[in-house]
Amino acid sequence: MNLLNFKEEDLPIKDLETIGLAAGGQLLLNVDDLKALLSGSRTSLLELHDLEAENIKIKSLNAKISLQPNEAGKIDLIIHPIYRRAVTPDFLDDNEAQQLQKGEVASLLKTTLDNHGNKKEMLIEYDPETKEYIVSDTEKILAPDMVNNEFLTQAQKENYRKGKEVQIADGTKFAYSGVDHHGIRANKLALIASIMIDGGLSYMVYKGLNALFNQKRDQIAAEKLSPGYHNAMKDVENQRPFVPNQATRSYTRSGGTR
Repeated sequence: MNLLNFKEEDLPIKDLETIGLAAGGQLLLNVDDLKALLSGSRTSLLELHDLEAENIKIKSLNAKISLQPNEAGKIDLIIHPIYRRAVTPDFLDDNEAQQLQKGEVASLLKTTLDNHGNKKEMLIEYDPETKEYIVSDTEKILAPDMVNNEFLTQAQKENYRKGKEVQIADGTKFAYSGVDHHGIRANKLALIASIMIDGGLSYMVYKGLNALFNQKRDQIAAEKLSPGYHNAMKDVENQRPFVPNQATRSYTRSGGTR
């Protein structure tokens, strides 16, 4: 799950204009890619134009983009091009790397040491579109407090952060994905995730979700959404936007930040 990490007004518009994704101060992104950016995820593959780096000019390039705050408190635009060959992280052995590249597993958990010698649990995924390993600190993966108006247990939240599949009582199954631009995959086409913020519930509505890793889903069953989903949607529709941008679809209630 990725709630909004960034505000639209904080986007590096000038940088986006230089690569053809904004013009005259206006974004040229579809709703899903904008939502992915604001949520801290990577977009889908985009065609970028007129890139310059170290005296090299590139007329056109297919790549994904994401945002990352820098030490100065500003937001950097990160470009993820399609690599000729994946660079394997030091903490993966050849067999583990091949498992990810061949799509035999969705992710792997590895324990590493940070610069201070502290242990960190990392979730490793592979993006076949860019031929790149994606490494996420499990402590920084935000697990929802509720999905479709059903509270998650601590065990379910922990499984979510570890990239494992989680199932709730209404039959909805979902899993975190750092590769997918939604940041989450499910057996349903839509779900509503909620998290407690400042004593209130902030909502994120996900629609058009991709299927769980290497799983086929029945289209009719995927389109059938539970009463819990519809009840959560009523809560969303009864509240004003948490962030004043309809494209992001994030909302709050019950004493949260307004």
